[in-house]
Amino acid sequence: MTPGDGFFAEIAGGADPARVREAGDLAATVLVRGARDSDDPALAERIVHLAETEGLETLAEVWSGAPADTLAGSLWRLFVLRSWVYADPERVAAEYEAGQRRVDVARVVAGVADPPGPRELRTMVDDVLRGIARGDFAVTLFRASAFARIVAAGRAGLESSHEEVSRMLVLSEQLEAAGHEEIRHTLG
Repeated sequence: MTPGDGFFAEIAGGADPARVREAGDLAATVLVRGARDSDDPALAERIVHLAETEGLETLAEVWSGAPADTLAGSLWRLFVLRSWVYADPERVAAEYEAGQRRVDVARVVAGVADPPGPRELRTMVDDVLRGIARGDFAVTLFRASAFARIVAAGRAGLESSHEEVSRMLVLSEQLEAAGHEEIRHTLG
């Protein structure tokens, strides 16, 4: 005997995961594609500070489970990267500085001031997110990827754990792949 529809309707357990994912995908699309047509600097600032105003937990609920090759998954990775830079800027600066000597091309793409102190890295990561509103999401993804690649190289040079190096390298590769998807108009 199987339960009827009424049985499932009365179960309290939170939002339907499929609806949360659908809402997350829609929000990501509106954020990226809608911002592209705006020249409003206030919109760019709202995007940069979205995790602060809405809470990283809220973004996690709607975007963290999204695959890396989607708008929602890409946005999640960008906001996590920004949150990490703000949470531990001294460590980020040390890893970036150690890596920039090893990955010259990525340093140019990332666009960080020299020397790369904590304040400069915060400025860079905010500028990367402002790129969402400037309309070239692929460039935003490539800059974030280059930044993560430099940090991965820095972690390797500082003899961080293999897991820490690998995690940052995977993030870099995911953002770069999403950038290529965006160029092909297949990032959904």
